[in-house]
Amino acid sequence: MVDVQPPPFRTLDDFLLSSARFSVPDFRNLERWNNRIINNLLYYQSNYFASAVGFFLIVGYFQPFQLILGATVVTLLFLGFVWAAENKAAIRRFRRNHPSLSLVAILGCSYLLLSVLGGVAVFLFGIAFPIFLTLVHASVRLRNLKNKMENKLESIGLKRTPMGLLLEALGQEQEAGS
Repeated sequence: MVDVQPPPFRTLDDFLLSSARFSVPDFRNLERWNNRIINNLLYYQSNYFASAVGFFLIVGYFQPFQLILGATVVTLLFLGFVWAAENKAAIRRFRRNHPSLSLVAILGCSYLLLSVLGGVAVFLFGIAFPIFLTLVHASVRLRNLKNKMENKLESIGLKRTPMGLLLEALGQEQEAGS
């Protein structure tokens, strides 16, 4: 964990404004779409993290207890899923073969547990909404040359980042040839 380096923030111009290029992904080619999402998650991870923290702070200001409760439930379920995937071969195969369903399962279980505890609205807006916005941006943002070069360094192991570790825990290791 010592060699994990947080990546730099990307400029607002590169992230959202004039130099940013967006396009609807080709839904028929799921492998290419998945590759675009993973590469954008790795490249813009500092921007996504800052956006999520800003959103969490706003929601936490109005509903602090429910946000902490929601974050605790999601974190515990995520850690339980990662532990089960490391110790149970069937869950590991499911995680590798169906990464989107794995994320939906974690968020769905979190939603069900929080609906029993009463923090549904805070969960939806404080936790799921930033994840949704991140996935939408990662899906529609086209990659540039700098993005591709940074992702190569991450994929061949020269750089280790927090998002790279998270994607690895979800079974989405980046392949050196992509």
